Amino acid sequence: MTLDSLSTGMARCITAAFAFACLAASPVFAQGTPGTAESAITDAPSGAAAANADTAGAGEAASRTRYLNPVIERLAKGQPFIGVSTGNLSSEHAKALARAPIDYVYIDFEHNPMDFGELHRFSLATIDRAGIHERGNLQSDIALFARFPPYGREQVEWISKQALDLGLMGIIFNSISTAEEAELAVRSMRYPQARDSELPEPAGLRGWSPDHATWLWGIPSSEYAEVADVWPLNPDGELLAIMMIETAQGLENVDAIAATPGVGALFVGPSDLSRSMGVPSNSPEIEEALGTILAACLAHDVACGKSFSAEEIPGRIEDGWMMLNLGGADGGLGPDNAAALEAAEGVIPDR
Repeated sequence: MTLDSLSTGMARCITAAFAFACLAASPVFAQGTPGTAESAITDAPSGAAAANADTAGAGEAASRTRYLNPVIERLAKGQPFIGVSTGNLSSEHAKALARAPIDYVYIDFEHNPMDFGELHRFSLATIDRAGIHERGNLQSDIALFARFPPYGREQVEWISKQALDLGLMGIIFNSISTAEEAELAVRSMRYPQARDSELPEPAGLRGWSPDHATWLWGIPSSEYAEVADVWPLNPDGELLAIMMIETAQGLENVDAIAATPGVGALFVGPSDLSRSMGVPSNSPEIEEALGTILAACLAHDVACGKSFSAEEIPGRIEDGWMMLNLGGADGGLGPDNAAALEAAEGVIPDR
């Protein structure tokens, strides 16, 4: 045997071993079934039970967690979730955020040039195979969300289709001012349901072509069809529909917006809200508005979110805020992000 053939043989063995390890980590293989979405998803333990499931033995892959979306995994346990926003779509930044101790990153395309090609490349750079191997399951390191230029009063369907087909796990919809706008946003994220579906409404509008999404998520299209739906409307859903409250009209209708089936979270845009209300951003009226929005979230059991500084995070968590944005990040977590993260971790148990 020549040296070259020996090297080639060793490389093939290593590649085969790694492939088997990744296969063992997949939700279908872990369940020991031929690969149906039903067996891979609905038979898995739910919520905290899945997260605390015992491993089969030393060195063996752990049971998969209940959700591929780490944000929904936390929400299902009643825990706050933490993330950042960014306009930096470099691969280096994506890798740094994927290994940061956060749950999500949202790409801000409202105020930055919108480039789906760059978004696709950014999303692929967040795949951390070493992390997958270490965890023993396919849960994403971070959930990818994005915020796009159209307002709620404008057509959002095409944006949702493009974004979700690339593999995003949530969309932040700008300036949602009525329940009707919220419902349209939810519909744009859902596929049309089967005739015998237990959850036919709000009727889905999304067209089918999830090749990029299934690659990013690491699951077959049959399974994607089962779980590419909005949570908590669909308890098995892996997508989060987030409505931004940033207009006086949205504030007036916030209870109806929060009550819209399929809405998973409300996120406050205080700057635009203050301008819409005609008051300074530091006025008492804004703090009162935050209380009104939080009350609507708590009443309808949806997460409530906003960008917070390190100083205010502990009190906001105590009040019931669940979506904690640490501000903008560029080149991994910056000092302000890190300080806010430390403040959050100090008051969130078991994080």
